[in-house]
Amino acid sequence: MVNHLATDQIGFMQKSRSAIKVEVGKNSIRGGNAKNKVELVAKIIFMACAVIAVVAVLSITLYMLIKGLPALSTVGVGELLFGTVWQPTAAEPSYGIAFIILTSIVGTAVSILIGVPIGLLTAVFISEVAPKKLSAVVQPAVELLAAIPSVIYGLLGIMLLNPLMYKLEKIVFAGSTTHQFTGGSNLLSAIIVLAIMILPTVINISTSAIRAVPAQIKSASLALGATHIQTIFKVMVPAAKSGIMTGVVLGIGRALGEAMAINLVAGGSVNLPLPFNSVRFLTTQIVSEMSYAEGLHRQVLFTVGLVLFLFIMIINLILSRIEKKGAVENA
Repeated sequence: MVNHLATDQIGFMQKSRSAIKVEVGKNSIRGGNAKNKVELVAKIIFMACAVIAVVAVLSITLYMLIKGLPALSTVGVGELLFGTVWQPTAAEPSYGIAFIILTSIVGTAVSILIGVPIGLLTAVFISEVAPKKLSAVVQPAVELLAAIPSVIYGLLGIMLLNPLMYKLEKIVFAGSTTHQFTGGSNLLSAIIVLAIMILPTVINISTSAIRAVPAQIKSASLALGATHIQTIFKVMVPAAKSGIMTGVVLGIGRALGEAMAINLVAGGSVNLPLPFNSVRFLTTQIVSEMSYAEGLHRQVLFTVGLVLFLFIMIINLILSRIEKKGAVENA
């Protein structure tokens, strides 16, 4: 009798364990199915976002090509891209944008040469040199610069920078009978404003990139006998090169794409890009004339936009190749 009871109890316990295992297995399957559904939904969302981004870029490219190419065939590539006379409303219109292209190239290049070193050194100061309390004050101030609308930079340029440039212009060209005075609205003013405007982008991204460098790399350099400054510029900055290059690319995009501030301080005349000449950039060319342009004049302005678009794409590709080449050499 006792043996039968013991056998029954053992059988009951085994059945209970089996039932529990089955239930746990079912719950695991349900949980696994739920996780798989979440993963699937996340993948679909990510894929949709990627497709939207690609479609947006392709749509913009296609639209600019459709709107910008007709003027090239009508006016002629040589006259449009290499002509130096811009008179779209004359009896015999001329649509040469060579000086405008040169102005954008020179203005952007010089502003980058000024802004990037200052931005990088400021990022090094914030991330590695400054005390924490000072860094906590400087970085929000830099971020505040990024939040200032471009038109404010332009207004400050008119009120503060242009008068100073005009005084300098009068000193440099004192007694000149051929120079056309600009009142301070010239290429030099535009370069200074652009250099200031790209600083927040370069500083913020470079600071993040330098801080992202693993602490072990810095410690290893210091352990090998390198000084703090040597470690920063020989180890940490090269290690953060990818992020710093991203900041430079975005800074170039900001400089090339800026219109409002430059329109206020550059003068707006189509001239050879010399420091004290009143000049016009590709962006300000579109902003200045699109409101009243029509017919072929309007088509040419779209071509100017296409040239600007191609410039930005080419610069991005060049910097991307340089970055990849540097990564291969470091590897």
